[in-house]
Amino acid sequence: MKRRKVCVVSPLYHPSLGGLGRQAQLLTERLAEEGVDIFVIARRMKGMPQAEFSRKVKVYRVGSLKPELHNFENITALNLLVSLSFSVSCAFKLFQKQREFDIVHFHGASLPLFCTIPVLKLLKKGVIAKVASAKLGIEAGSLRGRYGGLSRAILRLLRMVDVFVATTGEIEEGLVRDGFEVSKIERIPNFIDPHLFTPASPGMRRRIKAELGVGTAPLVTFSGRFIPRKGINYLLEAWREVIDECSEAKLLLLGDGPLLGEMEHMASTLGIADSVIFQGHVRQVADFLRGTDVFVLPSLQEGMPNSLLEAMACGLPVVSTRIGGGVDIISSGDNGILVKPGDPKDLALGIVNILKDKEYATSLAARGLEVVRESYSLDSIIPRYLALYERIVPPSLPDRY
Repeated sequence: MKRRKVCVVSPLYHPSLGGLGRQAQLLTERLAEEGVDIFVIARRMKGMPQAEFSRKVKVYRVGSLKPELHNFENITALNLLVSLSFSVSCAFKLFQKQREFDIVHFHGASLPLFCTIPVLKLLKKGVIAKVASAKLGIEAGSLRGRYGGLSRAILRLLRMVDVFVATTGEIEEGLVRDGFEVSKIERIPNFIDPHLFTPASPGMRRRIKAELGVGTAPLVTFSGRFIPRKGINYLLEAWREVIDECSEAKLLLLGDGPLLGEMEHMASTLGIADSVIFQGHVRQVADFLRGTDVFVLPSLQEGMPNSLLEAMACGLPVVSTRIGGGVDIISSGDNGILVKPGDPKDLALGIVNILKDKEYATSLAARGLEVVRESYSLDSIIPRYLALYERIVPPSLPDRY
C-alpha cells in the first residue's frame, strides 16, 4: 500500500494562535511520524512569538494582505479581503504542488475551502474539511439562511467536499441543518498530547504557586483569548462572589487579545484587582496549569475547547459553561461541573463548590483525567485520521497517484 500524500491547509498554523493552529501542528507532526507524506500551506504572519516546528513537516507560508492581522472571527470587509487574498495564494500553491498530494485537509471550513474546492475537484483530489466553530457564520454548519442566495450558492459548492470532520455534536447538528448527508460527516474530537499535559506533583504545584507569588492560596485559572465570546466579563463578575466565600483565592488569567485592557479596568472597577493576576500570553500553558487548583471556562460559544481538555489532562477539576464541546466532554457532577452561560451567580457557585470540598474536587479531577486519557489523547485520535484518509483515497484507485 502506497503512502498517503496529504496537504494540510491551516491559515493560522502556529501554537500561539488558538486551538485550531495548535491542533493542526500536533496532528501534522504526528501523522508525519506515522509515515504520512504531509506538508502544510499557511499564512505568512508578522509579530508572532518564536515557536518550534518539526523538520519532518514542510510548511509553505504564502502571502496575504495584512500579515500582522491574526484574528478572523468577526465578519468584516477587511477580514474578508485578507482571507480572500490568502485563498488566492493558497490556490496557486495547491496548483503548483498538485503532484505532491492526493488529499487536501482543510483546518477550518471557510473561505479558503470555498475558493479552492472547484479546482481541487478538477484535479481529482480528495477533500476533507474540519469544522472548528459553531454558530459563527464563517464556516460550513452555520451558513443556511444567513446570507440569502450567497449561502445557497456556497452550500451547493460545499457538496463537493468528501468528508466534513465535526469535532462536537453541536457542529454535527449544524452540518445536518446545512443540508449535508450524515454519511459525509465524521465525528472526530479535538485531542491533547498526553506527554505535554500531565498532572503535577504536590511539590511542583507548591513551587509554581510560590513563583506566581500566591503562596498557599487556592488558585483558579482561565486560559484563552480575550475576545467577547470567551465570557471573561462574566467570570470577573462571578469572582466578586467567589472571594466573598473564599477570601484567600486568586484568579489567574492566561492570554491576551483585544479585550485585555477593558478586562483589567473592569477588575479594578469591581474592586477585585488585588485577587486577579493578568499574566498575558504564555508560551507553556501547562506550566501554569500544574500550579492550579481549579480551571474555569466561562465561554458563551465554543467548538471543542482545547483549554478544557488540557486542564483535565493536568488533573484539574473543571467548571465550564454548558455550551459546545463542553457538553460533549463533561458529565456534570462526574468529571466536571457545567453551569449556565452568561450567569455569574451559577459560575461562582460552581467554583465555590469545588474550592470548599477537597474530596469532591479530587473525585472530579480523577474522573476527568481518566476520560481525557481514554477518549481525547492524540494516540487514540491518530488512527481515526489514518482510517479517514484510507476511506477518501482507497488503495483500489491508483489513478490518484
